[in-house]
Amino acid sequence: MYHGFIKVAAVTPKIKVADPAYNAQAVCAELKTACEKEAKIIVFPELCLTGYTCNDLFLQELLLEEAIQALYTVAAATEGKDALVFVGLPVERDGRLYNVAAVLQNGEILGMVPKVNIPVYAEFYEGRHFAEGNAQVTMFRLDGPDGMDGREVPFGSNLLFRCSNMKGLTVGCEICEDLWVANPPSTNHALMGATVIVNLSASNETVGKDEYRELLVKSASARLLSGYIYTSVGEGESTQDLVFGGHNLIAENGIILSQVKRFVGETLYADLDVHRILAERRKMGTFGKEPQVPYHIVSFCLQQGETKLDRTFGCTPFVPSDEEKRNRRCEEILSIQAYGLKKRYEHTGLKAAVLGISGGLDSTLALLVTVRTFDMLGLDRKGITAVTMPCFGTTDRTYDNACKLSRTLGVTLEEIDIREAVTLHFRDIRQSMDNHDATYENGQARERTQILMDIANREGGLVIGTGDMSELALGWATYNGDHMSMYGVNAGVPKTLVRHLVRYYADTCGNTELSELLLDVLDTPVSPELLPPVEGEIAQKTEDLVGPYELHDFFLYYMLRCGFEPEKVYRVAKLAFRGLYEDAVILKWLKTFYRRFFSQQFKRSCLPDGPKVGSVALSPRGDLRMPSDASAAAWMAQLEKLS
Repeated sequence: MYHGFIKVAAVTPKIKVADPAYNAQAVCAELKTACEKEAKIIVFPELCLTGYTCNDLFLQELLLEEAIQALYTVAAATEGKDALVFVGLPVERDGRLYNVAAVLQNGEILGMVPKVNIPVYAEFYEGRHFAEGNAQVTMFRLDGPDGMDGREVPFGSNLLFRCSNMKGLTVGCEICEDLWVANPPSTNHALMGATVIVNLSASNETVGKDEYRELLVKSASARLLSGYIYTSVGEGESTQDLVFGGHNLIAENGIILSQVKRFVGETLYADLDVHRILAERRKMGTFGKEPQVPYHIVSFCLQQGETKLDRTFGCTPFVPSDEEKRNRRCEEILSIQAYGLKKRYEHTGLKAAVLGISGGLDSTLALLVTVRTFDMLGLDRKGITAVTMPCFGTTDRTYDNACKLSRTLGVTLEEIDIREAVTLHFRDIRQSMDNHDATYENGQARERTQILMDIANREGGLVIGTGDMSELALGWATYNGDHMSMYGVNAGVPKTLVRHLVRYYADTCGNTELSELLLDVLDTPVSPELLPPVEGEIAQKTEDLVGPYELHDFFLYYMLRCGFEPEKVYRVAKLAFRGLYEDAVILKWLKTFYRRFFSQQFKRSCLPDGPKVGSVALSPRGDLRMPSDASAAAWMAQLEKLS
């Protein structure tokens, strides 16, 4: 339960139609297993204590009495178990029959949620047996079996179950058809604070229905910014006219975390992240106001402990693991970048572009985007001036790649050796050539930017920025140097994604020479090349200085996109990079990330324009309005405790 994680289970026991005693034992056995797996919310299907397909047997008093007996049996089985349990059964109240989800915990019946929408179309005719459930919660005396004293339980669909010792965990319930209607009960549940919705269902299988069911669950969790646990009946139900496949799904914020293969009867487990759900709701100011409807809240308590996570976290959250999806993503991002730059050229009426080309990844991507933009506009590629500016740290490999790339793409290549200009500047400011400090490095970066700006004036064009989002997050840019441009096409692209964009271009360009060049650029270490080479090789490797970009992109995603605290980022990073980095290494670079992220905000506060391409962006005009002088003390203090 620490960090907002909670393990949940969707369970479909094998039942016998109209045999509540047998079904109760089947539920109890599955309940025991789920609790041993440390599931804290356990959901059984609709009417599973009797079977959904009893038809007119639902009108038999004996079946209803046996169902209540079965309920008390299951309730007794929850005693001493640390879980909130939902189980379906028919319940008679005031001469009417209701399709109900009973909510159990630690031997008690906490409440009963009736099904609101009763289907009477196609293969469904529940209206023959069941009445529509009431929204308003009233107290209902549930008669005990065999002369036992009855229990007063809240009864109604506007019933929520709130955990008193886990921040944000509030559970709402709806039943099968309730999800399929235009205005599901779960909408009000979520607006009243439910972060997890459970659905006890009996959805039969027809061709293609599973796809629609998955879409419904996924969209419900996305629209409600919630976790959604969907449990359906399966083996054991009557196949007189229908077949049920036990299609269980668990979703969170529009993503299917897990689902079972139909017709196999497996129990489905997943780890919901309640704190992430809360973070998403905090960010979305349009989520909605509380509805003006009365709700009844029932409190329950779970034991505190650290959830053993089965949930996986990919090392590159910005990059889809599926190749087909990744290629679609790359094409979409290149189009966003190019269309953003295209609009700027249409607005200004200019026909020239200037950018520094170093032979590295970022400038290569910026050049490819600029070429695509000029092609879209029908402009001559010769209007693009790619400027290579060798200085003290330039290596033959990057210099040659920069020149070959420019020629292969048919743009204008201009070479300006800045060694003499920088040497004179260092003389003027009394900077020793032997002192390879920040002044030595930044002086070169600012000289390059000055040249680009002046050439842009000479040519009547725009300076195209090459810096990426990962560099901006770390402040790994020279203020008023490579930090500045007239339009930054890479501003929304993290470094781990830059590599895949260049690789995608290499794979799809249809030009063997260009493809080979791009592959060599991909194989070149990331470096600003501001320090003299050692024996002709790059001496200054960025990732040796600030840490691996795959780690920093991971940290950035889970901090900004998901709202994780440092302790939680560290926890999931250890899982994601197990076997790749030692825990101490991850913590070291995590400290670097937070320290630099806070201290370098002043650079992001005056960023040039550039297109947002994903769900994380650092523009001070949009996604990140952060004070440049905000204190990092609380974040760093939590990191120090981890040491």
